[in-house]
Amino acid sequence: MTTVKFTAMKDGDRQDYEFLTAHEIDYAAKTGERLLDALVQLDEGLSGYKITRLGHSLQAATRAWRDGADTDWIACTLLHDIGDIYAPYNHDEYAASILKPFVREQCTWVVEKHGDFQRLYYAHHVGGNRHARDRFAGHPYFDDCDQFCERWDQSSFDPDYETLPIAFFRPFVLEVFARKAYDPAVIRAGERVALTDPDTAKTRTGA
Repeated sequence: MTTVKFTAMKDGDRQDYEFLTAHEIDYAAKTGERLLDALVQLDEGLSGYKITRLGHSLQAATRAWRDGADTDWIACTLLHDIGDIYAPYNHDEYAASILKPFVREQCTWVVEKHGDFQRLYYAHHVGGNRHARDRFAGHPYFDDCDQFCERWDQSSFDPDYETLPIAFFRPFVLEVFARKAYDPAVIRAGERVALTDPDTAKTRTGA
């Protein structure tokens, strides 16, 4: 078979759907590669900042890596703004939906809500509510999102910061998207992992 036999899904048989499943598994296995390619498009995205959106993403991920963050945090930090390309008004939700099957619930929540948390730094300057994040007060991951934004997101617009290249982060992204989707051992619902690890940070930075 090179294509299915049907033209309406209800007419498909087991052979058709086994054939499609094999193709879908193969396609899904290359998700990490496609995301890395898409990330490069951020270089042509929203202008006005001192660095491009790709530069921002790389810088944020570099800060996470130097802080001793684990693979989930690093991959999520790198991809947290991937939605800027196709979903400028809900980029955080877009990115979170991509990451959700493959990373800790904690990280997905932080990526999904980081847009509201980032408003703390600018919304009052443009007539918005800088305290939009307060509706999440008391949530188990509230402090994680606060620190994600403070340490890695809002600070990563510096053209003089020594930022690691996208090739450096490729193994982290491929590792994450090679995982079994929605594996409870990966999702680790309700579990918190610190954003920073001082001992790992010392090893990575030579401090």
